[in-house]
Amino acid sequence: MTQLIDTFARKFYYLRLSITDVCNFRCTYCLPNGYQSKGYQAFLSLAEIGHLTKAFAELGTEKIRLTGGEPTMRRDFIDIIATIKQNQAIKKIAVTTNGYRLAKNVSHWKRAGLTDINVSVDSLDPRQFLAITGQDKFFQVMAGIDAALEAGFAKIKVNVVLMKNINDSNLASFINWIKLRPIQLRFIELMETGESDKLFHRHHVSGEKIRWRLLEQNWQPIPRYRSDGPAQVFKHPDYCGEIGLIMPYEKNFCQSCNRLRVSSIGHLHLCLFGERSIILRDLLVDASQSEALKARIQAELQLKRETHFLHHGDSGITSNLSVIGG
Repeated sequence: MTQLIDTFARKFYYLRLSITDVCNFRCTYCLPNGYQSKGYQAFLSLAEIGHLTKAFAELGTEKIRLTGGEPTMRRDFIDIIATIKQNQAIKKIAVTTNGYRLAKNVSHWKRAGLTDINVSVDSLDPRQFLAITGQDKFFQVMAGIDAALEAGFAKIKVNVVLMKNINDSNLASFINWIKLRPIQLRFIELMETGESDKLFHRHHVSGEKIRWRLLEQNWQPIPRYRSDGPAQVFKHPDYCGEIGLIMPYEKNFCQSCNRLRVSSIGHLHLCLFGERSIILRDLLVDASQSEALKARIQAELQLKRETHFLHHGDSGITSNLSVIGG
């Protein structure tokens, strides 16, 4: 049974661990001007990641997702996967990636212990893909998704940030794409951050419209398991793929929260849009600090708020999604 329970009786089985905030893409909703180093301290070392993930495993964590920035830009990415895999309590090791290194490296990642892959693909039109990401790598990413399926990943999740007047009218082409492919296509509502308020107000659109269209077309909701992310997932008998909706502005979205976040410099974030972070790095020096580390995580969890305040335009300390890992 999990030892990570907050004051609202929510149980936490899932850690999103950022291992870098560096990214080589310039997505309009995240880093439109590209990565800008702010002179932060060095990212967590392999040893620190080992101490951290061991503590979370002992606290009941079952799933760890590696995020960034672009996590695969770490030269020791395979070693990070292998280090986490040493914890038998961790059943899933996932990555969220822009996919540019998938085709070349995905089979190596799988052998190291990676179990799940999310790839960001905001458009199936190569020109629009370039306009959104700032990189002309659409076909390279598509080849990477094919390589992941060939490497033995049973299902690939593809993230699409939903944007009004940009890709919100492309639902039909996206659905056709997953008819014969074992892909869970996840539409994510655009979220406001400190650096994207203007873009948010221009392009935010609710996923509610998509949900009604799916239900009208006989897509049926399927159960959500305890270490799953926040997506509402739908399946159709005529389609190999699935569709997920992530709608953080929906009422009661936070009631099912089951995940915590640690940034690439070792700060615990109780919420993606929280007002504060908690330093853990001073307790990651060696294994002798394990009990103190676990005690700090448990104590701070009791301060987690019941909900975010995105509805009030309050995105907390999140300046952009690469800082904490989305």
